[in-house]
Amino acid sequence: VQLQASGGGLVQAGTSLKLSCAASGFTFGTYGMGWFRRAPGKEREFVAAISWGGRRKYYADSVKGRFTVSRDNAKNTAWLQMNSLKPEDTAVYYCASQSGTNYYALSEYDYWGQGTQVTVSS
Repeated sequence: VQLQASGGGLVQAGTSLKLSCAASGFTFGTYGMGWFRRAPGKEREFVAAISWGGRRKYYADSVKGRFTVSRDNAKNTAWLQMNSLKPEDTAVYYCASQSGTNYYALSEYDYWGQGTQVTVSS
């Protein structure tokens, strides 16, 4: 099982980034996908999630209206489109997968990617 997150970088506030999560080694289309982040000195927190079929999407209040989660089961890939980035979005972003439905709970996720750094300068 492998989840490969990519697309991070150093950007200015107000700009956009799109993170990708490429999955392999499991039946991607039967797993919900989540995005989490860990800022320096803070615990890992929920950012967004999408159900296995893509119909249901969930967002943390801090990113609602700015971030969009999506997936393509045929490509075994999920994405996190991040717009209007703020310095407080600076963190390592992780993608994860779970076979359940409690998308907000970090402990419910079965597989994790290695993370990609997003740095937003003011």
